Amino acid sequence: MSATLSPLAPKSYPVLPPVGGVRFATAEAGIRYKGRTDVLLAVMDKGTHAAGVFTRSKCPSAPVDWCRAKLKSGKARALVVNSGNANAFTGRSGREAVKLTAALTAKAAGVAASEVFLASTGVIGEPLDASKFEGVMRGLAKSAKPDGLFEAAKAIMTTDTYPKVATARIKLGETEVTLNGIAKGAGMIAPDMGTMLSFLFTDAPIAAPALQALLSRAAETSMNAMTVDGDTSTSDTLMIFATGAAAQGGAPRISSASDPRLRPFKAALNAVLEDLAKQIARDGEGARKFVEVNVRGATSPRSAKRIARAVAESPLVKTAIAGEDANWGRVVMAVGKAGEPADRDRLSISFNGIRVAHRGARDPAYDEAEVSKTMRRDEITIDVDLGIGKARARMWTCDLTKAYVEINGDYRS
Repeated sequence: MSATLSPLAPKSYPVLPPVGGVRFATAEAGIRYKGRTDVLLAVMDKGTHAAGVFTRSKCPSAPVDWCRAKLKSGKARALVVNSGNANAFTGRSGREAVKLTAALTAKAAGVAASEVFLASTGVIGEPLDASKFEGVMRGLAKSAKPDGLFEAAKAIMTTDTYPKVATARIKLGETEVTLNGIAKGAGMIAPDMGTMLSFLFTDAPIAAPALQALLSRAAETSMNAMTVDGDTSTSDTLMIFATGAAAQGGAPRISSASDPRLRPFKAALNAVLEDLAKQIARDGEGARKFVEVNVRGATSPRSAKRIARAVAESPLVKTAIAGEDANWGRVVMAVGKAGEPADRDRLSISFNGIRVAHRGARDPAYDEAEVSKTMRRDEITIDVDLGIGKARARMWTCDLTKAYVEINGDYRS
């Protein structure tokens, strides 16, 4: 974990109301870090439904393979997450580690191993000694409590400087339900699913197929609209668990994602995931500025998104922002390299609402002093208008500073 709190860190955190049917506990298993929690256990009541979206990396971690296989049942009773070791590119020992972790969890929590989900984050390529969980798992199961989610968010941090949490209360039918979410991520972040770990919990009685449809759709405009450095992790895991506890209070049981009663829940899910995605971008390794890239006037949504990503991931654009330089030429470069339809002579670019380039040339009203002043803010918006269509896209990112190189140069030291 980075010792220096990001200047973009939240000034306060929301209160996370307990979600009926799920309990949390954390412990120090000594996976890699000393003197801090590094393992989280969530225990869920019988009848909990689950959905997940995972990395598109062709070199996925052992926990990702495990979750994909177990998710077919749509049922969950426990979640175990460790930080410090990704258990990725670890061959047979990695597969044995997930089996042992699931077995230890199943025994301690009194559940079936097939209903235990796993995630790991940290160094790639180092074997995970899952026997370390044996010394803490029973205690975790016994001490798990409904109000332990904030501590859980802390336990899954690696180079993060602060825990990422979000919450919403919404009506399902006539009954109020809760949706809580946590996430971790600061580096190796690119929108090929989301490039991070994120877990959401709700007491809404929503069946697994409906949950899956909702989550897959919501990920596209949140976790898949966020990037830090363009590198997709082996371990990306986004999961949601619905305990159904609110059914006891009258909440209707939902089996279809198209059920009109889900509209408030859909909006809340989108808002919580968007909040978490922005928090990850704000905590990008070494970040000093939060950046939103908006592209409009593209020929298709796919084209708009690819151009937005090209701008958001350009090292030259990101270092210009770090240097508080409105170097719109670098934005032009990024648009042009995206390989998508663009017309140089229709292109317009703005920084924080100030147009700096228009119709293929420097804007005649461009004021260097005015733009330089706005670039000193800690939040920067880049607007790109292609002027050739109606499609648009948005991407969140951060600047690229010397601290990013320092953090990653020392990561395994």
